[in-house]
Amino acid sequence: MAERSEETLLDKIAEKIHDVRDSSSSDSDDEKPKLSDSSLKPKIYRLFGREKPVHKVLGGGKPADLFLWRDKKASAAVLGGATAIWILFELMEYHLLTLVCHSLILSLAILFLWSNATTFINKSPPHIPQVIIPEDLAVNIALSLRFEINRSIAALREIASGRDLKAFLAVIAGLWVISILGNCLNFLSLFYLVFVLLHTVPIVYEKYEDKIDSFGEKAIAEIKKQYAVFDAKVLSKVPKGPLKDKKP
Repeated sequence: MAERSEETLLDKIAEKIHDVRDSSSSDSDDEKPKLSDSSLKPKIYRLFGREKPVHKVLGGGKPADLFLWRDKKASAAVLGGATAIWILFELMEYHLLTLVCHSLILSLAILFLWSNATTFINKSPPHIPQVIIPEDLAVNIALSLRFEINRSIAALREIASGRDLKAFLAVIAGLWVISILGNCLNFLSLFYLVFVLLHTVPIVYEKYEDKIDSFGEKAIAEIKKQYAVFDAKVLSKVPKGPLKDKKP
């Protein structure tokens, strides 16, 4: 009896060990496809190497909410105000200085009459807020503007030095396109066009980003292909500009 009990006990221990091995092997088999799936998952192409959502690319906060129509009433009000200004100055040929003067005349006349009328009707005069531009705000704006101007000048100087042919051609092409637009549109119309594009292109791209990114990937591949042909036939034969200073 003792031998049988020992044999049954050994059999049970062996069965438990076998079950533990089977469960561990099954767990490892379950983990393998997960690792392989994550490693084999193809990387989605995004335009300009974008990794963040469109909202983050636009800076986040209220400006991004306006451009992406998170608050439809606010976005519609801003776009409607810009449209009204464009119609006022472009179609009705109103002038900025005239508009400012007429607005100040109307505002001052209303406040002046209201302040004097309160003495006869025994009511409190209108509260006119005191507007003061903070010194920190003015300094920060000036420093930011100075930084951007200096960076632009440095970039133009680097391009003019002849070290980067691609950047030179890109800048020339961009300025040429802007000059054509400037010949067809005045500054106000161009500014309004850019403003409308900012309120339409981001939201359309966010809605159809997968299709647009797929098309953009094919277009960029074709552009690179054509540029390689242009580089081999033309750019490679152009004399190079001054090289960087050689190290002593």
